[in-house]
Amino acid sequence: MRSFALLLFFALALGQTLLPVENLGLTFREEGGAWVYQGEGVRLVYVPGVGWAEPPEPGLPPPQGENLPLEALKALGYFRVPEVGVRFGGQGRALRAVLDLPALYPGGPEEELGRGKLGVRLPYLVPGLLKAPWPEGLRAAVRLLPQGTELRLEAPGRLLRYRLFPLGDPPRLVLDLYLLAPEVEEALAPGVRYREVYAFAPEPLRLYLVEAERGRLLPVGSPGKKALPKDLAPNALAVLNGGYFDPRTGTPIGLWVQDGVTVSYPYGRVALLWDGFGFFLDYPRFEAWVVGPRGERVRVGVNASRARYTAHTAPGPAGEKGEEVALVEGDRVKALLPAPAELPPGRWALTFPKGAPPFPVGPGERLSLYGRLDPPFRYALEGGPLLLKEGRYAYDPSKENFRDPRPLLAVAPQAAVAWTREGRLWLLVSEPTTPGALARALLALGAWSALRMDGGGSAQLWVKGVLRSPYPGPPRPVVSALALFP
Repeated sequence: MRSFALLLFFALALGQTLLPVENLGLTFREEGGAWVYQGEGVRLVYVPGVGWAEPPEPGLPPPQGENLPLEALKALGYFRVPEVGVRFGGQGRALRAVLDLPALYPGGPEEELGRGKLGVRLPYLVPGLLKAPWPEGLRAAVRLLPQGTELRLEAPGRLLRYRLFPLGDPPRLVLDLYLLAPEVEEALAPGVRYREVYAFAPEPLRLYLVEAERGRLLPVGSPGKKALPKDLAPNALAVLNGGYFDPRTGTPIGLWVQDGVTVSYPYGRVALLWDGFGFFLDYPRFEAWVVGPRGERVRVGVNASRARYTAHTAPGPAGEKGEEVALVEGDRVKALLPAPAELPPGRWALTFPKGAPPFPVGPGERLSLYGRLDPPFRYALEGGPLLLKEGRYAYDPSKENFRDPRPLLAVAPQAAVAWTREGRLWLLVSEPTTPGALARALLALGAWSALRMDGGGSAQLWVKGVLRSPYPGPPRPVVSALALFP
C-alpha cells in the first residue's frame, strides 16, 4: 500500500496518474520484450524504448511496467461511463462520499449489510475514491472499470453497511459507509437469548435486548422503595427497568397491577397488559370509585382521566381553578383546600366543583378509593409513550399525559418492551437516541408493537445479574421493573 501511494505521488507530480493494472481490470505480461496489457475486451502493447505498438499512438503517456497511466485509458475510450468528482465528509458514524453528477441518477436508493466483507458498484468513473480517507480497520480496494467503479471492502470481525441514495438540484449521488462493531448472540435458556443487534432507520442504532419465545414476565418492586433492577429480582434471567416514579419519594406514577392487585392507578399513558405470555398495549379502561363516610359510593375519574369527581394519586398539582380538593392520607381526610393544591407523596386527593362534593365530607372523616381494570388483567405496568401499534409507527406523545415533553426530546438511552407478530418478546435498551427514532428502528427490525419504559439513567437491562446496556454513569435505582423468569 505504501509503495502504491509513493507511485501515485510521483505520477501526479509528473502530471499523470499511474495505477496498478489490477485496479483497472487488466492483466500484465511480458512478451518478446513488449509489455502486454489485456482484459475487459482490450489489448494494449507497449515496447520500452520505442513506444505504443497497439494502438500506435505516439501521444499517449508511457506506462511503467505493471502500472498504467489513467490518462492513456481515458484517451483510448476504455471507460464507457461518465467521470465524476467526489467529496468526502462525516455523517454521524458514517464516512460520506458525495458524487457530483452531470445529470440525475437514474436508479433508486440501495443498501446492503455484510459481515467482514462488502462490495459496492458505482456506474461512474470516480478516480477520486483512490484518495478516500477510509476508516481505521477497513481495507478498501478501488477498481476503475469500463462500466464503472468497484469498491471491495474488508474489515474482519466487523459489520459493514452501505447506503446509496440520489439527491437532486444539483444532481448528486450519496454513499454512506458504516464500519460497525460485531453483533452478539448468547443463549440464556431454552427459547431465550441475549442479542446485541443493529436496526437501521436509516442510521444504525445498536440495541441491547433479550428475546424470549417463552417464560414468565412479572412486575417486581415496592412503592416507595428504590433499588437496582437486578436486586428487585435476583433470580431472574433478565430484568428491565419498569415504569415512571417520583424520584424524591419513590411513588410510582401510572398503572401497576401485580397478580390482580392494583398497586398504582393510571396516569393517562399507554400501559403493558398481560396474562401468561400474551401481551397487549392500551390506554387502560379503569373503573374507579370513592366510598364516603356513611358508605356512599360515587364513580370518579383518575389522574388525567378527569370527570366531575376525580381522584389524584401522583405527586404534583391536583385540581383546577374553581374546584376544591379533599386531601386524604390513608382513608382519612386531612384537609379541604382550594384547587389547584399540591399533592404530597404518600397521599391522594379527591377534587370536585367548589361547594358541591359528591356527599358531605370534612377533615377527619373516612374516604376510600377503589378501582379495577376493565377488562381485568393479571398484570399491568404503565410506561409510554406508545411507539408501535400492530405494525404501524404510533409515536405521538401529545396523546398521552406528558406535562413536560423535554425528556422525550433528549438523546439518551431508551428502554422499551416490544414483540414481534409471531409473539417473540423483546426487553431492550437502545444506545442514546430519541423515542421517535427508536420507534422507527424497531419497526425496521420487525417489531409489531412497542412502548417506551423510561430513559436516561433509569434505562437498564440486566442479564443474569450483569448490566448489559452501557451507560457512562452509575446505574440508577428504580421502583419497579419487569423480570423474566424461565
